[in-house]
Amino acid sequence: MSEIRRVETDEFWADSTVIEAGDYVFVGYCMSGEGKPIVDQINGAIDVLEKRLAMVGLTLDSVVKMDCLFKDISDLNYLSDVLKDRFKGKYPARKAFSSQFIREGILFQIDAIAYKG
Repeated sequence: MSEIRRVETDEFWADSTVIEAGDYVFVGYCMSGEGKPIVDQINGAIDVLEKRLAMVGLTLDSVVKMDCLFKDISDLNYLSDVLKDRFKGKYPARKAFSSQFIREGILFQIDAIAYKG
């Protein structure tokens, strides 16, 4: 396997939000729009995902797996319409589950795996 490259790190939280490992890119903690409605936060998280993928020359087309974290799992009902608009039929495998976030205004977050091979 080639070298593991930590593309974006956060020293405060002691984590890496973009890691290249072999043919895969792992992207974590995609969240934006804290305090806004759920659809805005889903789109905001996808915006962050796009920006992080661009750091390694990839687009949403390369995403093969997404974990979608919701504060309220019933907000899953909003996800498919946003994904249809943003992924244009090239959908990743995904799962959704609920999570208690550290701050009250966070309703949604994405972690993803992309293929660059």
